[in-house]
Amino acid sequence: MVLLVNETTFTKEVLESSVPVLVNFEAPWCGLCRIIHPLLSQFQTQCGNELKLVGVNADQNFKLSNTYRLKSLPTLLLIEKGIVKQKLEGFRSRDDLRSALEEIKLTYTSHQKIDIAEEVKSQESGVMR
Repeated sequence: MVLLVNETTFTKEVLESSVPVLVNFEAPWCGLCRIIHPLLSQFQTQCGNELKLVGVNADQNFKLSNTYRLKSLPTLLLIEKGIVKQKLEGFRSRDDLRSALEEIKLTYTSHQKIDIAEEVKSQESGVMR
């Protein structure tokens, strides 16, 4: 479940977050927003507590839309310690989005490191036998 934030909760949930936050600016009328939702849900599951995913209804939060100079929807902002680290907009395809999300996941989570560590452990235990 994606946490929905608005102009009132944005500072606390996003700018003051202890973990990086991927902000999904979307609108109910946006067809592409609905299409990418499953990819974002999968991304959130894979990142666990190391990255937070939040949604913002751009139509209802006009000040935020103007502050971050949205040109199109959906627009994804990766915000770390209150600073925009990456802006993703104008997706050409699902694969483009998937690649961008994968890059974010590798940069901001330790899942890759954990997988490698577990693989080394299993190889070492196999050698000892």
